[in-house]
Amino acid sequence: MKTAELRSKFLQFFESKNHQIVSSSSLVPPQDDKTLLFTNAGMNQFKDVFLGFDKRPYNRATTAQKCVRAGGKHNDLENVGYTARHHTFFEMLGNFSFGDYFKRDALLFAWEFLTSPQWLNLPKEKLLATVYAEDDEAYDIWLNEIGLPPEKIIRIGDNKGSRYASDNFWQMGDTGPCGPCSEIFYDHGEDIWGGPPGSAEEDGDRFIEIWNCVFMQYNRDENGTMNKLPRPSVDTGMGLERVSAVLQHVHSNYEIDLFVNLLQAVARVVGVPYTQQMPSLKVIADHIRSCTFLIVDGVLPSNEGRGYVLRRIIRRAVRHGYKLGCKQAFFHLLVADLAKEMGEAYPQLIEKQAQISEILQQEESRFAQTLETGMALLENALQKDAECLSGEVIFKLYDTYGFPYDLTADIARERNISLDEEGFEREMAAQRARARAAQNFKANTQLSYEGKDTEFHGYTVRQSESTVLALYKDGEAVQQLSAGESGAVVIDFTPFYAESGGQVGDVGYIFINSKDYFK
Repeated sequence: MKTAELRSKFLQFFESKNHQIVSSSSLVPPQDDKTLLFTNAGMNQFKDVFLGFDKRPYNRATTAQKCVRAGGKHNDLENVGYTARHHTFFEMLGNFSFGDYFKRDALLFAWEFLTSPQWLNLPKEKLLATVYAEDDEAYDIWLNEIGLPPEKIIRIGDNKGSRYASDNFWQMGDTGPCGPCSEIFYDHGEDIWGGPPGSAEEDGDRFIEIWNCVFMQYNRDENGTMNKLPRPSVDTGMGLERVSAVLQHVHSNYEIDLFVNLLQAVARVVGVPYTQQMPSLKVIADHIRSCTFLIVDGVLPSNEGRGYVLRRIIRRAVRHGYKLGCKQAFFHLLVADLAKEMGEAYPQLIEKQAQISEILQQEESRFAQTLETGMALLENALQKDAECLSGEVIFKLYDTYGFPYDLTADIARERNISLDEEGFEREMAAQRARARAAQNFKANTQLSYEGKDTEFHGYTVRQSESTVLALYKDGEAVQQLSAGESGAVVIDFTPFYAESGGQVGDVGYIFINSKDYFK
């Protein structure tokens, strides 16, 4: 079964069970939700419904939800490309009950969809379930109603160090709706290494979680107190990519039809043969999905917040292209292939294809010189520091040449070289002290400017178009500076490095209508 067909079948099944099909929400949570960096689960858009703050015209819903896990508490970025199932972007298929049905129907629905010949027709003997250790109700449903043998129902307790910290107690974040859950696993067979959940070998690839039924019973407040929800509800999730792998009889998500097509596109644009044995191809194929969907939902590359995460993902993809020998811009070319693959389910990919490509190409171009210079310096440093890269070198790459720390860490990990993180943090602390001193100097000049900070872009460009934010003469704000006068000009973007830490500040020109007015 193709990935697109599985997505459609899931929604059709729950529509037949009187669920309202609800469109995927944005990857950017609402402004009033400060608990999430990105949408990371299907239930996010229904959070206020679970809490009783919002009322919908339906009490059953089903979705195919876009999710990103590349920042904050849920962050899979460093594992992408090196494991069979980690992604920065994935789709979570879910069904939800808002005070309507609860544990019994949730588990029966899941079992019917997975095993019924009319739907996925998975062999029952290949499935097993986990429940929260204290959840006798869910255990009894699996044993007495569904008919799983006792040895295939595993109780999982608080195995993460504290009360309710369990693989089978789901929490959206540090606060918010939560509750015990029951997970369904697929057994890929004895020829694949790994043990059942709860065993020492549970991280192997033999037993793979494909469905999670979360029984929303509580709301954890900022003090950690579990308050009962006004109406017990259900939140379930089935990973689209994982179940596609099961149905297509492969062991890695990167072997399903959707990813095979993207991997072949990546191989084409970077100029290497297609293979499943090249992690860099998988990194790029994964990252074009997250970057494209983030841009579709309004995130742009920047130096902070969500924009910084997007920039980080783009640069990681570009670096892996560089690793494969591709020195020219390539990443933006993959948008067309992604739109072809997923545009039917997400038409905005087609509608905004040109805009997305342009944004990615601009970011690639900005990063190109930084990558070229940084890689040369890093290669030289790695040859000298065979076992551990010093904090001073890491900081110099970051501060002087704009080479991101996470890329240095990524490359060092590939070479089995450790990082002097403490040394890097010491250098960062010293940098912050210098910045505070520079800020004090700025204050002592008695300028009254309190507006937007100037963004420094000098690591990646030597010139930029900027807007004048303020003018000062003799410490006082003025509307203009005339020929021959000296003063201070505050702009929004600058390629000029300010004097700091003993380094001499840059000298350059400000042009207006192609004429140099200020030096």
